[in-house]
Amino acid sequence: MTQHLVALVDVNSFYASCERAFDPTLAGKPVVVLSNNDGCAVAMSPEAKQLGITVGAPWFKLAPAAGQMGLLARSSNYELYGDMSHRFLQIIGEHSAQVEKYSIDEAFASISSSPGQASTWAQGLRQEIAERLGLPVGIGLGQTKTLAKLANLAAKKLAEMNGVCVWEGLAGDYREQVLARLPVQQIWGIGSRTANKLAAMGIDTAGQLRDADPPMIRRRLGVPVMRSLLELRGQSCIELEDAREFHDSLVFSRSFSSPVTTCEVMEQVLTSYAQRACTRLNTRASEARTLTAWAMTSWHSSKAFESPSVTLSLPAPSNDPVVLSRAAKALLPKITAGTRYTKAGITLTDLSPAGVQPTLDVLSDPQQEHSLGPLLHQVRNKVGTDSIGLGRGGLRMPAEWEMRREMMSPRYTTRWEEMLTVHAT
Repeated sequence: MTQHLVALVDVNSFYASCERAFDPTLAGKPVVVLSNNDGCAVAMSPEAKQLGITVGAPWFKLAPAAGQMGLLARSSNYELYGDMSHRFLQIIGEHSAQVEKYSIDEAFASISSSPGQASTWAQGLRQEIAERLGLPVGIGLGQTKTLAKLANLAAKKLAEMNGVCVWEGLAGDYREQVLARLPVQQIWGIGSRTANKLAAMGIDTAGQLRDADPPMIRRRLGVPVMRSLLELRGQSCIELEDAREFHDSLVFSRSFSSPVTTCEVMEQVLTSYAQRACTRLNTRASEARTLTAWAMTSWHSSKAFESPSVTLSLPAPSNDPVVLSRAAKALLPKITAGTRYTKAGITLTDLSPAGVQPTLDVLSDPQQEHSLGPLLHQVRNKVGTDSIGLGRGGLRMPAEWEMRREMMSPRYTTRWEEMLTVHAT
């Protein structure tokens, strides 16, 4: 029987899988992807997880034994991961009329199918993603988002599923066993605090939540938890979104590979960060009305912690790099020469879609009429992020304070000069 089903497509070990897609020598080996400045593990391959490595493990502690363990490390390559995520979504969009990006490595899709046909559809999608991108995925399908999440968990954990699980295609007694054994905290949308409240009510498993009284759950824990209950019963309460809700803030911040101690270098940092934040604004086709610039010293320094900041309301919403760079430099008078700053950032708030709020001529900046923000965005998309900049933010060579990524793989899909070279044998 044909029915509306929701599919959750999830890439297994996304960061590590992106690295393996272009470097076959990493296949079957324990791989960790490191955080900014190669500080700690933020993602692991299944083999690395089997070695007991967890998120947050410091690389300086892992490095001495890495050779003995056969452990390989890669610096985070967000440009590659972001582009692979975009391609991943494009392929899903070729197989479903409605796709919702949930995270960098997850997406919901909608199909109308019988459980048997849905399994065939999912296996075909899984194979195409593997062939075109080299990424392994698990796909769970159910009548609701919550059930699709449960099915996806089974698809990834149980080898006999072969990467695909259709919840409605499972035997009824098997589904009951899963719900009776699954801790309530593993249900999508149920956090630890809510799980503790449910436990106090005698609800510890997914099956117990499903069988609870909806009005009572709503009265005591609110509408979101009641929605999860109803979704476990197969009643769709959380619809797919064609576009995620508009974010009302944007942050661009980085830790420095070496401390910044002068106003001159901090000006370079702030100008560069403001322009990168501007690029993200233009990617979203949005403008900001308020800018906060900040810097901070290390919490572990022997000297007192310092974190100067400044917040400015712009004359009008803007995504212009000159306007944002000038505003960011308002922090400079608060920077103390000789102080060892280890991190800085730009926070943009009060965002709105570009062009929604018309600007009075007396408030507009002359250069904004030339659309410098979109122009820089187009150039960087075409020839690279670091190809152009304004003022002290136009760096031809990486600065000493730039984030350290000594083990970063090439950006195979976004830089011509770093494309993979294949040699015929």
